[in-house]
Amino acid sequence: MKVLFRIFFLLLICSAETSVAQYIQVNDTYSGQQLIENVLVNNPCANVTNFSVSGDTFGGIQKSYGYFNAGTSNFPFTEGIVLTTGKATSAVGPNNLILSDGGTSWLGDSDLEAALGVSNSINATVLEFDFIAITNKISFDYIFSSEQYLLNATTNQCSYTDGFAFLLKPIDNSLPYQNLAIIPGTSTPVKINTVRGIGSVCPPANQAYFDAFNGANHPTNYNGQTVKMKAEADVIPGKTYHIKLVIADQGNNLYDSAIFLGANSFKNNIDLGPNKLFATQNPICFGETYNLIATQTGNNTYKWFRNNIEITGEVNPIYTVTDSGIYKVEITINGTSCVAATGEVNIEYSPLPVLNSPNILVQCDENFDGITTFNLRKLDATITIGNNQLSGLTYYESLYDAKNQINPIPNPTAYQSATSNQVFGRVTNSFGCANYAIINLEIANNSIVSPTITKCDAGATGFVNFDLNLDVTPQIVLGLPFGMIVEYYLSANDAVLQLNPLNTLFTNTISNQQTIFARLINGSDCYGIVPVLLKVIPFNPQELDDETFYLCENDTKTLSISNGYSSYLWNSGETTNSISITLPGNYWVTVTNSAGCEKTKNYVVLASSSAIITGIDVSDFIGYENSILVNFSGNGTYSFSLDGLNFQNSPLFTNVTIGDYTIIIKDTNGCPNTISGIISVSDYPKFFTPNGDGTNDYWQIQNFQNHAQSILYIFDRYGKLITQVDTSGLGWDGTFSGQILPADDYWFYLELNSNKIIKGHFALKR
Repeated sequence: MKVLFRIFFLLLICSAETSVAQYIQVNDTYSGQQLIENVLVNNPCANVTNFSVSGDTFGGIQKSYGYFNAGTSNFPFTEGIVLTTGKATSAVGPNNLILSDGGTSWLGDSDLEAALGVSNSINATVLEFDFIAITNKISFDYIFSSEQYLLNATTNQCSYTDGFAFLLKPIDNSLPYQNLAIIPGTSTPVKINTVRGIGSVCPPANQAYFDAFNGANHPTNYNGQTVKMKAEADVIPGKTYHIKLVIADQGNNLYDSAIFLGANSFKNNIDLGPNKLFATQNPICFGETYNLIATQTGNNTYKWFRNNIEITGEVNPIYTVTDSGIYKVEITINGTSCVAATGEVNIEYSPLPVLNSPNILVQCDENFDGITTFNLRKLDATITIGNNQLSGLTYYESLYDAKNQINPIPNPTAYQSATSNQVFGRVTNSFGCANYAIINLEIANNSIVSPTITKCDAGATGFVNFDLNLDVTPQIVLGLPFGMIVEYYLSANDAVLQLNPLNTLFTNTISNQQTIFARLINGSDCYGIVPVLLKVIPFNPQELDDETFYLCENDTKTLSISNGYSSYLWNSGETTNSISITLPGNYWVTVTNSAGCEKTKNYVVLASSSAIITGIDVSDFIGYENSILVNFSGNGTYSFSLDGLNFQNSPLFTNVTIGDYTIIIKDTNGCPNTISGIISVSDYPKFFTPNGDGTNDYWQIQNFQNHAQSILYIFDRYGKLITQVDTSGLGWDGTFSGQILPADDYWFYLELNSNKIIKGHFALKR
């Protein structure tokens, strides 16, 4: 479809000129000299010669170069020259064809290849000429357009790039050409892959210089183009140069490209220096002057303009700028009527930083010697009015030093001066424009009473907690102006510099006595610095330590404190140094000494009582395993004894030997002991030897005096009753009816008067 449309479109145009109102118009009948003299240069002062143009003529019908004008379109150039790698007339919009007009026999250009570092160029169009430089700079405007700006490119097409170059060199030497078609500020040639915008799969590059990918309704028939750019070079006035403007396809003859050169844009320029703009971060600072130098050799006249309005009476080659504007100079060479050179520069002025000035910084003089330390940095935010876009606030002792940036105050957070009461702050904005603020230094010498604050130390450690806001501040500010702020510091120097402020809940760091310093602030000024003596009074008498004791039933106890204190207050309401109590419970007394220190003594009074014996269980007649268990009641803590000497915590006595005992129960809390009657532990021997030697001649129940009414029977092993023994007598002598019985085991039956029966056996040994 695109090819059929192209055939139809070609039928509507002649080989000389096309004219469609919303598109550019192209005339390809111009010669090289006409394109240079009448279009590109168009200045009677210009000295241009040796014109040459080459390209393809497409069988003598059409050319690859020509004149164009914008018609009624919005193309950036009103008119100019077009150089293409195809037919010049094919450059006319709309953009609905892919232009690939050049044939394979149309050669490339070796100078272009050398300048761009490429090979295999094809379809080259070249426009070249010589000129004599009038000023020290030349320039001209151009736009690069190409079908290779593909919005819907594939990734393998991203490296395709046609090339062009604006080649310049003096004609009297063999230096290589200088390429002027470069990205500003770099040495990178302008090509498809060095200037491209976003929107396709191909990576963008130097987007600021890319105009757009084109839709169908565009003044030209190319897929995209750069913005209007400027090619420029430094030259030597009076020297002859050769310039060669060349464009070519690279690699193959497909996807044509074009260079549009702005009419009348080839200028012998005067370099008035760079633009001074906010956008480029280099505006001139308010109040400064800036010289524009247009001086050229010869009998020249100069005319200066500001915002296209002539500056009356300014005819010198140097103009001093004092205000923002677009400044231009026109130079008429050697008394002719020809304006041979122009120069233009855009100047913007930055306002100076807005500062708060003058300022007053009031500081205290802790020793009243007329010298103190100022923290100038306290004024940083005040001077800059909180503008964090300003920077470099530096302090100096004189305005001269500040303006010349010499001898800055090395430590503005601790500045001392005995000779000057004024310093200066220098501040710059983001463009380096400086302004200056005055700081007047004053010393406050207000008289403030130095307080002594005492606090009692109930722990006698030498350290207590002070609430400086409650304990100290009210005494300091009494009688001073309302709204005073008080800060506290460990040293006078810290107070002067406001370094390391103390927490208002402060524990002294030196035992018993320490001096700290209070800084009084009235608004933003230091009103005064005053020492504060903190004294710690130990108050921890040992007799006021808490006590716990026991109160026996029906007893009375006196709680007493020595009478050397100023006051006493018991929880019962009594105010004497002692009270009597009859009930257990919690009691306390608060005592106050002559210094006003208070301490509270706590008494915990617990109930106790003597034990009550409710029964005694004696387990005897079991040899070494005899025991006594005391049964008791009571709410005390008790220990138990059988002899009044040795006490134990348990009421159970084991391994009790034969004997009589008196049980004593002692209350460990001090209540009276409980004493039992006599308790007997009885037993019987396991054998006896009735041989008349006076030892073990009788067998009898031992320690049995408390059981006098008991009955004791003895039997032989066959159960025969041998005898009934009187438990209060000597016992059995080992005979039966006067006959000596043989050695053997014998059994006994003991019936106690408590109806308790004990049975056992023993041995008779001969």
